[in-house]
Amino acid sequence: MSDTRDSSSESVITQGAEIYALAERLWPLNRSISGEGLRETLRILQEFVPELELIEVPSGTRAFDWTVPEEWEIREAWIADEDGNRIIDFADNNLHLVGYSTGVDQTMSLDELQPHLHSLPEQPEAIPYVTSYYERNWGFCLSQNQREALVPGNYRVRIDARHFGGSITLAEAVFPGKTGDEVLFSTYCCHPSMANNELSGPCVAAALAGIIRKMPERRLSYRFVFVPETIGSLAYLSRNLESLKKKVISGFNLTCLGDERAWSYLPSRDGNTLADRVAQHCLKHLAPEFKRYEWRHRGSDERQYCAPGVDLPVASVMRSKYHEYPEYHTSLDRLGRTVTANGLADTVRLYKTMIEVMENNTRPTAVVLGEPQLGRRGLYARTSKAGSAEPSRAILELLTWADGTNDLIDIAERGRMPAWDLLGPLQILVNEGLVDCARTQEASGRRPHSYLVK
Repeated sequence: MSDTRDSSSESVITQGAEIYALAERLWPLNRSISGEGLRETLRILQEFVPELELIEVPSGTRAFDWTVPEEWEIREAWIADEDGNRIIDFADNNLHLVGYSTGVDQTMSLDELQPHLHSLPEQPEAIPYVTSYYERNWGFCLSQNQREALVPGNYRVRIDARHFGGSITLAEAVFPGKTGDEVLFSTYCCHPSMANNELSGPCVAAALAGIIRKMPERRLSYRFVFVPETIGSLAYLSRNLESLKKKVISGFNLTCLGDERAWSYLPSRDGNTLADRVAQHCLKHLAPEFKRYEWRHRGSDERQYCAPGVDLPVASVMRSKYHEYPEYHTSLDRLGRTVTANGLADTVRLYKTMIEVMENNTRPTAVVLGEPQLGRRGLYARTSKAGSAEPSRAILELLTWADGTNDLIDIAERGRMPAWDLLGPLQILVNEGLVDCARTQEASGRRPHSYLVK
């Protein structure tokens, strides 16, 4: 992605390295939809987002049609051969254990053990990611190569785990702006030992929160939500739905943000929200090779935020989309392979531009009848000849569409130019008294454009 804004190569490397270092720090923690691994992840994120508040939702709490499950605690899990050698050990890789496995301590034959083993014949070196959150079960995950090396005999199976009435942990941080309009960023923290499908989301979210915190003025408010996927977003929505429906004008599900292979866009269910429009506009100008998916390709928390009756304007801008890269939900989704410092930094730059476009979005209205005389204001070439209008093209596009119904993204799309290229010309027109942004902004409770443009 080529960035036309203010990113030097030095700042990209520094920013990417810092985000990557956070991912490295979070990598060893055993995250699930509940438990200490999730809480420790959120506590570390609080160091970077001190505004983050942790919320405990007790087991048994109803979340629409769902119920918050019991909390899960795992101490150790392994399989040993007849000589006592631990051939599969949760301590070596926390993907080895099926998530939410029940406790077991027994000896069994290989034939008895096989139904509890999970591997990927098509990816013989990969350990798959398998969970059983809502049905009591147990199992181990291993590579196909490891599975084929097992010999007939007896195996000791030990899982020291318990389920108990506890809670799941959610977290939110809100950065108030001058208006009540909010942009929602949601990400999840429930997958162990996966880089692109897990750590890229919360790490990019932490970086974006830092950028927003440093903004000298904010027109919009920003809400960051960190939850365990599915049950966490449902629990959060069940507690905040009415407020979110009133406030959120745009939102993004942050996931799969760390590689350098691809750019992907998944629309909201509506498909034409502010989130969709700003995402497609910025991708078209900064990452034109992006792949456009349809709502039927959904698969993450956008399902909950865009569900009928919820209908929040949430879209997704990703790098390689979940389900679409070979390492997905396996031990091959690791730092350095599916997530790089450059990939993370590039993603943050794109989202930063999207934030700037939303912050500056407005519906200008021309205040003179007919095309104003730009030449006497120094805004148009004094001598008319072929090509003389080109330097004033942005001003002319703004004036012709400034009828109070088109916002800045609309005008940029019609003029086939980036929205950020219109900001300076729009400020000039406001200063010259040719365009009024206060009239339409004040009608919706927003500030005039003289406040919005840098």
